[in-house]
Amino acid sequence: MIVEQVVEPPALAPGTLRIIPLGGLGEVGRNMTVFEFEGKLLVVDCGVLFPEENQPGVDLILPDFEPIRDRLDDIVGVVLTHGHEDHIGAVPYLLKLKNDIPLIGSGLTLALVEAKLKEHRIRSFTLTVKEGDREQIGPFDLEFVSVNHSIPDALAVAIRTPAGMVLGTGDFKMDQLPLDGRLTDLRAFARLGEEGVDLFMVDSTNADVPGFTALERSIGPVLDQVIGKAPRRVIVASFSSHVHRVQQVIDAAHAHGRRVAFLGRSMVRNMTIAEQLGYLHVPEGVLIDYKKAKDLPDDRVVYMSTGSQGEPMAVLSRMANLDHAIEPGPGDTVILASSLIPGNENAVYRVIDGLTKLGATVVHKGNAKVHVSGHAAAGELLYCYNIVGPRNVMPIHGEHRHLRANAQLAQDTGVPPERTILGENGTVVDLRDGVATVAGQLDLGFVYVDGSTVGEITEADLKDRRILGEEGFISVIVVVDSSTGRIISGPEIHARGVAEDDAVFDDVVPKIVAALKEAAGNGVRDNHALSQIVRRTIGRWVNQKLRRRPMIVPLVIEA
Repeated sequence: MIVEQVVEPPALAPGTLRIIPLGGLGEVGRNMTVFEFEGKLLVVDCGVLFPEENQPGVDLILPDFEPIRDRLDDIVGVVLTHGHEDHIGAVPYLLKLKNDIPLIGSGLTLALVEAKLKEHRIRSFTLTVKEGDREQIGPFDLEFVSVNHSIPDALAVAIRTPAGMVLGTGDFKMDQLPLDGRLTDLRAFARLGEEGVDLFMVDSTNADVPGFTALERSIGPVLDQVIGKAPRRVIVASFSSHVHRVQQVIDAAHAHGRRVAFLGRSMVRNMTIAEQLGYLHVPEGVLIDYKKAKDLPDDRVVYMSTGSQGEPMAVLSRMANLDHAIEPGPGDTVILASSLIPGNENAVYRVIDGLTKLGATVVHKGNAKVHVSGHAAAGELLYCYNIVGPRNVMPIHGEHRHLRANAQLAQDTGVPPERTILGENGTVVDLRDGVATVAGQLDLGFVYVDGSTVGEITEADLKDRRILGEEGFISVIVVVDSSTGRIISGPEIHARGVAEDDAVFDDVVPKIVAALKEAAGNGVRDNHALSQIVRRTIGRWVNQKLRRRPMIVPLVIEA
């Protein structure tokens, strides 16, 4: 059952493990969970959420660090399950609060994080682990398990304490023929299940999708066919950390005598790291700088870019708006080799329409098999529940419909409903003696990154931005005599984003004058009060006559 009202949790009892998700529940992104035992904290993942259309001007959304802000010295480490932005993107913002918190993860994951921290001028303390490793971090005994995902080197983590064992899958699927030969280690899952998993925290992203997730390698022949038949340039958009997808693009390009140029700072950075560490295998002479690629014949180049989610400033969106050095046109082929993150659909289809209008052929998940998910579908999750046999289950990583579908799968395999916790961000879960119970619900919010500003933008600010974008802006300037309240000059009305000419406001000027005259007769001299009178008067008139609710900024000046 989802807890909807704020309930302050009690003090943590000795011998009890407390689990608090700060992000990732009820949303696809900003995954972060805090574990507390005997006064020490362990953080698992620290990711970002990308903004939707109703959050104009926002660059990133962070987890709410407020519950741990005063306890940074108690954090013994941050475990990072893999290198996707929704699991590592908020690490720099956490380390800006305390820069010596140890980061624990696999080689590729930490390399991607360290490159990100370097841009923020933060030097990190890291511990590299791999599958099969077991580390004692404070009071937490951690064991790392190999899982297959859409990025190499992903790990699940088993957290042992005297209060019980928690097994968190991270993001995973059960691809039986992975490109890198790295399987999800179901034998380790079974062994941990035999030992006794007290709380199973399971990826929910595809829980409402029946069957099994398709093999990553099934995309290869489709990419090969599309690139082989393309008459001119090929532009492929994907997540900048999707090493397996990029590998298949490189292989297809090489097979057809094309060279590959990376576009987008994060794509260049991440793929350079992946190649240096041996996770990306590039045949000699295939890669080329995109500036030099422009000198190649059109049928001899593939551009690998960011922007698969329609992000306004990413490469593909700029191409669609003809705001990039590479301008798509007739004969070009654009491949969107990624999924649609919920909330991004409109932005993505706008980019598709823009590219199509320019004459390009757009190949995407809707018309070709150019993407498979990195998350386990319902059939795979059922296997895991039966193999692990957990005492308690808490679905994580997904919107509410995903969490609920995952909880139902757990119950279908025999987990009692009362042992299945449907939580949300801030739900406090206490584990003791094999029983997980909801102990409270924290009031958490969104932390917005807007340029160099972190956490200063509020919901009220976003509402103002939406009003400005949708309804327009009206300013009213009036100069009044400070002693008598008599109008000396104005009202002067200016509008922006309102279709009508400023002359339309001539009808409301007498009403503002009359309202201020009445206020002056009643002895009102306070600037704020006079401004509110102006706002109400013109706001009522605009709503009735123009059927709009613009932002109104009145300015009453005393003279």
